Amino acid sequence: MNDADVRDTPKVELHLHIEGAAQPDLIRQLAFEKKVDISGIFDAKGAYRYKDFLEFLQVYEAATEVLKSPDDFRRLTLSVLENCAANGVVYAESFLSPEFCGGGDVAAWQEYLHAMEEGAAEAEKKFGIIMRGIVTCIRHFGPDRAKASALCAAETAGHFITGFGMGGDENKGNQRDFAWSYDCAREAGLGLTTHAGEWRGPQEVREAIDDLGVSRIGHGVRCIEDMRLVEQLAEKGVVLEVCPGSNVALGVYPDLKSHPIERLRGYGVKVTVSTDDPPFFHTTMRQEYENLSRTFGWEDWHFAQINRDAAEAAFCDAATRKRILDRLEAAE
Repeated sequence: MNDADVRDTPKVELHLHIEGAAQPDLIRQLAFEKKVDISGIFDAKGAYRYKDFLEFLQVYEAATEVLKSPDDFRRLTLSVLENCAANGVVYAESFLSPEFCGGGDVAAWQEYLHAMEEGAAEAEKKFGIIMRGIVTCIRHFGPDRAKASALCAAETAGHFITGFGMGGDENKGNQRDFAWSYDCAREAGLGLTTHAGEWRGPQEVREAIDDLGVSRIGHGVRCIEDMRLVEQLAEKGVVLEVCPGSNVALGVYPDLKSHPIERLRGYGVKVTVSTDDPPFFHTTMRQEYENLSRTFGWEDWHFAQINRDAAEAAFCDAATRKRILDRLEAAE
């Protein structure tokens, strides 16, 4: 598969943090407009600067300090989706946190959400990309604050907000601590996912499925350390939102050749490909595909299958899913 084929492949992305996808130039521009000094989060080349996962979280949260108003998030959404579309993404699901959009207050969240919907609608009109939102609680902020995010999700569930998930520091607490929030989101009819099996081992993935009842796992790659779990994931059709470039950048694996995505696919686990926080990890969907093709010899049919699996696992309605599948099939 040559680079031109990779560029032209329509792509489905299921694991993308809206703030983490903010280009440094946009964050610097917002900081300039608001007269906020966040120069310390950038390196000499203007990229985000961090040395490990915990510092990454700190820099991530510092960057969000300039995202203060609903219109800031409208601009952010439009910018992120323009970059996604430039890399061939036709459908993207993005994690949206009420913690950063009104502090978990439902009324404030609705204002921010309306602005992000406006940005998404403008991007769809201009670039042809479809976006849906997954409301996300922050694990290291604790279960009580997660409940506020779950209520925001339940109150705004519908055509645009279609899922609920959890990000943040996987080493804080346990999946079951957030069961109330997941039950709330489930009752609202939302699709469920959670970050697991990135930093903690396979037991974390098992607990995410058993304790929270999710149909998708963010990352989940360390399930490879437990073959019985791998077999269960394949049998149940649990979908992994795999972010290879992120895993390598953060040191989960030393290089792409060591990454288990190809082995997981070979064992029948449904894997998808996403960028996570692309500017932080110096990646794009195009680069992810190019690297996978060069490292594992993936060809058109590999990517076609991955994108079909992603479309089938997407938290969207049947009509939207058909639109996505039609675009994928037209390119095959």
